[in-house]
Amino acid sequence: MNTDAHSISVGEIDVEVVRKQIKNLHLGVYPPHGRVRVAAPLTVNDDAVRLAVITRLGWIKRQQAKFAAQARQSARSYVSGETHFHLGVAYRLRVLRRYGAPRICIAGDRLELIVPPGSDRDYRERVVQRWQRSELRERAHALVTSWAEAMALSPPAFGIKRMRTKWGSCNTAAKRIWLNLELVKKPPACIDYLVCHEVAHLIEPSHGERFIALMDRHMPRWRVVRAELNREPLGHEEWDH
Repeated sequence: MNTDAHSISVGEIDVEVVRKQIKNLHLGVYPPHGRVRVAAPLTVNDDAVRLAVITRLGWIKRQQAKFAAQARQSARSYVSGETHFHLGVAYRLRVLRRYGAPRICIAGDRLELIVPPGSDRDYRERVVQRWQRSELRERAHALVTSWAEAMALSPPAFGIKRMRTKWGSCNTAAKRIWLNLELVKKPPACIDYLVCHEVAHLIEPSHGERFIALMDRHMPRWRVVRAELNREPLGHEEWDH
């Protein structure tokens, strides 16, 4: 599918414009920061896109206000007593200083972070994120394989990275999906939905009627789970810098 992507400004709002071989214009506001994206037919010019954004400006600002008001965790210091989320469950962090290889284990309602004496905050963060990446990769591998099989596709490659404005993305040309590392903090159903969503984009790159039909067929409750993901506490606003 031919596409053309660029950004325009409508007042104080930055709008991502993606032109595709589609019939209708689609406008969306996406978590976690209220990113505005318009998917437009190839024949629709920027003036028409601006008009579409202006006519829905009130709705756009209401959606952005919802995301701005959403609960966020404060910046993490990775010290004992902090709350850290893993797969939708809140754990109290317990930092244990011992010699040997750093590691993490779950003990009841505690997340035990074992690090060498003298380890600083950045070191502790790297240990936690390395564990989170491994946990998400293991879970995502099974989900990507399962959803690809359900949609009669070869399993795509996937990667995990820190993304500031998206829970995930799909490169249809490279047949590769990306998942936001923050997903490991969310309930398993949310991760399942996000993987299903991105795999479905390998069949239909847009968010149009065909995509919605795919999601309805494979995950009838996807709207409910999407709403749950959008309600989940976000990471600290400056975590991806």
